[in-house]
Amino acid sequence: MDIAAPIEIMWKSGAWTALPVAAEESGGRLLVTAAEGSDAWRHTGYGFVHEDEHALLEGWDRGRAVEVSFIASFEAQFDQAGLMVRIDAERWIKAGVEFADGAPQVGAVVTAGKSDWSVAPVPEWASREVTIRASRFEDAVIIRARVEDEPWRLVRLAPLDPEAEVQAGPYCCAPSRAGLTVAFTSWRLTEPDASLH
Repeated sequence: MDIAAPIEIMWKSGAWTALPVAAEESGGRLLVTAAEGSDAWRHTGYGFVHEDEHALLEGWDRGRAVEVSFIASFEAQFDQAGLMVRIDAERWIKAGVEFADGAPQVGAVVTAGKSDWSVAPVPEWASREVTIRASRFEDAVIIRARVEDEPWRLVRLAPLDPEAEVQAGPYCCAPSRAGLTVAFTSWRLTEPDASLH
């Protein structure tokens, strides 16, 4: 079986959901500085809605997986970066690494009107290159993550309307501080997961 080569997506291809403080290409990377207070969340537990995440999105061909790689030095509560999958303002998924309760955590927020949140600590991932991958699978999306060339781990299996037009791409937020800069190293389309297991 022929495996299609990865397709690198140009940083200028997408459109921002909310403009970051700065976004600059340097040596093939996209350096994004998040605005203080930026986040994506709807209602659950906190009672607020945030829709000012910095997500660089373009249409996602369901026949390919989308991957985002990044390096970040997280220091403050809820510093975060990763991959966003978005249908509209009330239906989206953000998956990646978030600094919470003193450690980097890999996890996802799945939102359908209201947000949920799941994380697992990954202190050994601090300041290393992380890749998040999403594959559309039947009526779902499979989210996987890894650090550098280590094995992929399942982060989430979440429902996703198979008929929906979906956008995807890199995102970052800094809910509790100014000065977070994330180095996105790659945004690409790859072979999707053929199965969940």
